[in-house]
Amino acid sequence: MHEPLRAWIVSALLALLTAVSLHAGDSKISARGAKLEKLAGDFEFTEGPAADKDGNVFFTDQPNDRIVKWSAANGTVSDWMKPCGRANGTYFDKDGNLIACADEKNELWSITLDKKVAVLVKDFHGKLLNGPNDLWIRPDGGIYFTDPLYPRPYWKRDKTMQQDGQHVYFLAPDRKNIKRVATDLKQPNGIIGTPDGNTLYVADIGASRTYAYDIQADGSLTNKRLFCELGSDGMTLDNEGNLYLTGRGVTVFDKSGKQIEHIDVPEPWTANITFGGKDRDLLFITASKNVYGLNMRVKGAQ
Repeated sequence: MHEPLRAWIVSALLALLTAVSLHAGDSKISARGAKLEKLAGDFEFTEGPAADKDGNVFFTDQPNDRIVKWSAANGTVSDWMKPCGRANGTYFDKDGNLIACADEKNELWSITLDKKVAVLVKDFHGKLLNGPNDLWIRPDGGIYFTDPLYPRPYWKRDKTMQQDGQHVYFLAPDRKNIKRVATDLKQPNGIIGTPDGNTLYVADIGASRTYAYDIQADGSLTNKRLFCELGSDGMTLDNEGNLYLTGRGVTVFDKSGKQIEHIDVPEPWTANITFGGKDRDLLFITASKNVYGLNMRVKGAQ
């Protein structure tokens, strides 16, 4: 048997065994007997899910320039905003505004529920950002966001990098002062922080690593440490401190950095993830042209 074929068969069997164990109710984190369920489809590429206070999930279909709302009440989906600045990653702030990485002009937006837009960040030191990709808002309103370079066909700008690298930024709670807080990563992407505001996780997808940092009051990051040897497109946390990474399905690590589970998703790429539903116990997964849900024993970190 050719070695590539052998490796593919082994990989497929492992994925199947993982899925079987999940469906059999042996998961440490999913609800007993829960199965991955397709919630909606026929999108171009789904990204950036964020849940509002009622558990409704807003996610992006970036190639179609729209934000879509999934209803926690009845499971229906509907266009919420189109166009939407080619929004990518999103996150709700404490006032109910949807903060979005608006990739069309490499900006960071705040969108009210009646869809009024305020541009929070349009450049850094007079130069265009690469393209804000994912973000997390700490308890006091300060915003951390990643800025990798992924040249887009719809850009009207010069597609070369104007910044001196791909970095992580912090926008102060006053929404006026912005600074770089991590400058030694190859291609930062997924980002999430703990509810107490003490720890930030950043995935360096270009280096296949995820790091943890201590968060300081002024927004700076200290005590960088390797959390796991896996990068991620998006990420989330549950109420037991487990970290969920995306890419080839969903890989889950406990707070010590030990892998405890892998959730197989039948799509070429799993882009992002959050907890939604009225009880925050639905794992909501954006994966290529579809979105999926898995009922969980744990709940999203709040």
